Amino acid sequence: MKISIRRSRRAAVAVALGSVLALTATACGDDGSGAGGDKGEEGSGKGKIVFWDNNGGVRTDIWKEIIADFQKANPDIKVEYVGIASTEYQSKVDTAIQGGGLPDVGGVGAAMLAGFSAQNALEPLDDRLAQSSLNGKLNEDMVGVLKAAGGGDGTLYSIPTSANNGVLYYRTDLFKKAGLDEPTTWDKFYEAAAKLTNAKKNEFGYTIRGGAGSIAQALDAAYGQSGITSFWNGDKTTVNDPKNVAALEKYAALYKKDTPAADLNNDFTKMVAQWDSGTIGMLNHNLGSYQDHVKALGVDKFRGIPQPIGASGKRVQVSNPVDGLGVFKSSKNKDAAWKFIEFATSHAENSKFNKAAGQVPSNNDAAKDSWISEAEPTKLAAAALTDGSTSIVQLPYYLPDWNTISKADNEPNFQKVLLGDMSAKEFLDTMADQLNKAQAEWKEQNG
Repeated sequence: MKISIRRSRRAAVAVALGSVLALTATACGDDGSGAGGDKGEEGSGKGKIVFWDNNGGVRTDIWKEIIADFQKANPDIKVEYVGIASTEYQSKVDTAIQGGGLPDVGGVGAAMLAGFSAQNALEPLDDRLAQSSLNGKLNEDMVGVLKAAGGGDGTLYSIPTSANNGVLYYRTDLFKKAGLDEPTTWDKFYEAAAKLTNAKKNEFGYTIRGGAGSIAQALDAAYGQSGITSFWNGDKTTVNDPKNVAALEKYAALYKKDTPAADLNNDFTKMVAQWDSGTIGMLNHNLGSYQDHVKALGVDKFRGIPQPIGASGKRVQVSNPVDGLGVFKSSKNKDAAWKFIEFATSHAENSKFNKAAGQVPSNNDAAKDSWISEAEPTKLAAAALTDGSTSIVQLPYYLPDWNTISKADNEPNFQKVLLGDMSAKEFLDTMADQLNKAQAEWKEQNG
């Protein structure tokens, strides 16, 4: 697949900006080198491999546990762990693709998969999976999402580890004190946001995500209220449909009225920490922060429920990307890298990982473990996705430019919307124009 000129320019910029990152200091496989286009080697299946965690800090402890388990079971393989913050991961991989220093194995979620595969950086995994003990053991839907996200030809470049889902967390103690109903609908959500706000006492009804990762949450709020169930209408996106524009206007108007001013720059870690330590009524995040809330608040002061139901009586939400692990093509020890992926997604280790992360396991046996029914948000999310109550708007992860459009290109613009410097219509029209061009380019390249 040829890479767009637009993306090639970005990659060049990434190299220029990323040279100071000294990514090549991280040894890769047997000898350390490896740039985009390097075919790598199978290797001995022994020795050292380097693993890049795409959610470093947040998942460091659980990955170190899994690595310890793996090295105990495979004493001839040493895994060097490198934790990279989720907000920095794509740019660091893009820089390493162009300049060398890729790891052997790393986190490759659906949202970034097309961009990496378009640069020929990932090893196809279909044959390895077919010959593996994992064959038939992984959730078919998650595997399907990652195949679709790989760029259009159905090749599997990432083995799923987990699926996430959007959750509306709310403080049951504050709701009870205010005499409010559970925020199961968007009307009840807005009512609660207003009633729980007392800015003079630093009390707010909601915390909105204005920093890194803001676009998916904004789209969730738009489609959730509008009730539109498809991202595309023919070859044109629906993001700037008038119903989505009106919905986003209402949602963005919460900022500084029913939310803290600090929300403008908050990524998920700051937003979660603020909610856990303060007196804020509601938080939109995903299953991944459940354990943080339990540690901070206990299980009696909050609940995590599926996203609110819209005026149509139907719950609509945008798809949450499936996360996974991929082997980088430049690895000099692909055999050992694959062994690590097999181990990490086995029943016991996949269950351990997802229990810590609060997410839905990809391993079918792990998904049957008892902890899932004990973690209420996970149990409710799984039910909402299977009981017919929820329509999922599938985001176009297959577009190589999707991750850039939904992050670098538009996160600053969403901040302008919150500040009142850009209208919701202008914001969504701008994004729609970029998406329509990316879709047209993708169709031209893929027939």
